[in-house]
Amino acid sequence: MAAKKSPAKVSKATKKDFYEDIIKELINHSIKLQEKNAEMVSAVNSLVNKMTEMVELFEDAANHIKSGTDEPLVRKLEVLLEQNKNIARGLIFLEKYVRDKALAGTGGLPKQMPKSQF
Repeated sequence: MAAKKSPAKVSKATKKDFYEDIIKELINHSIKLQEKNAEMVSAVNSLVNKMTEMVELFEDAANHIKSGTDEPLVRKLEVLLEQNKNIARGLIFLEKYVRDKALAGTGGLPKQMPKSQF
């Protein structure tokens, strides 16, 4: 007659295997998490380096414009700024005209427009 293992012994061996499997899985997941953390740190460092380069580029451009060595660019920017102001004034007048016409049709009084700061 073959000797049978008692239920208590089988249960203890099964629990031990179960816990060992869980520990192995936890170790594997911990290793994978550390790898992903390392990848993320590397990506953040790369992003920081690129942002630093971009800020330096903008600082160099600002210093270049401030130094006045790029006079044609400064003149073009001033002309563009003046054009934008003129467009903004025109849009404000057009909006006031449309509002006045719409209110004249309804018999209401037009609202006072705020004074332009241009």
